[in-house]
Amino acid sequence: MAATGTETAATPTATAPAAKRKKQAEPGTRDRLVRTASRLMQHGGYESTPVKQLAREAEATLGSLYHFFPGGKQELAVAAIGHGDGEFAGMLGAALDSDPDAARAIEAAAAVLADALAASDWRDGCPVTATALEAVGRLPELQEACARSFVNWQELVAAKLRASGIGEEDSRDLAVTVIAALEGAEMTAQVTRSRTPLLLAGRHLSRLVASYTA
Repeated sequence: MAATGTETAATPTATAPAAKRKKQAEPGTRDRLVRTASRLMQHGGYESTPVKQLAREAEATLGSLYHFFPGGKQELAVAAIGHGDGEFAGMLGAALDSDPDAARAIEAAAAVLADALAASDWRDGCPVTATALEAVGRLPELQEACARSFVNWQELVAAKLRASGIGEEDSRDLAVTVIAALEGAEMTAQVTRSRTPLLLAGRHLSRLVASYTA
């Protein structure tokens, strides 16, 4: 049957929303710059991530980089740290939510980190560690951004501990211990290319937390 004039006219209207949704789903230039900076800094830190490489790998021009980030590389780096913070928090939060028991959940979180690290061929460790070490005493804005990330992760753990009946002060102190231990274990796992440091840290942290909930 031949299409009527009404049907023909409706066709572009029907396909337009799909094209619009596709366009919206694609990351914009600013988002690509932030994601690329986060990935490169995770692997090599701030100093080892040249602006030209950032723009090239993000498929952006230097002009667009400075358009979105007038403060240049350092402003972009702060946004990238925030992005890495959010990604890591999402992974950690999902792992902590996987078990109602805080002790078992923390052991599960360590295992999730170990699996993710191994899957990345030992490259994708903590998203802020490399930059944090460079920033101390030299780049206060980056140091503050990294510090905020650690505090955010500690609060996720503390909230889980409080929900398990552990007191406010103990939850806060334990959360600092958990994040510090996982960070150190993750770095050791990268260097040794082994899941064992994270799995052992998770096991012993689980026992520590269980001693507060017994």
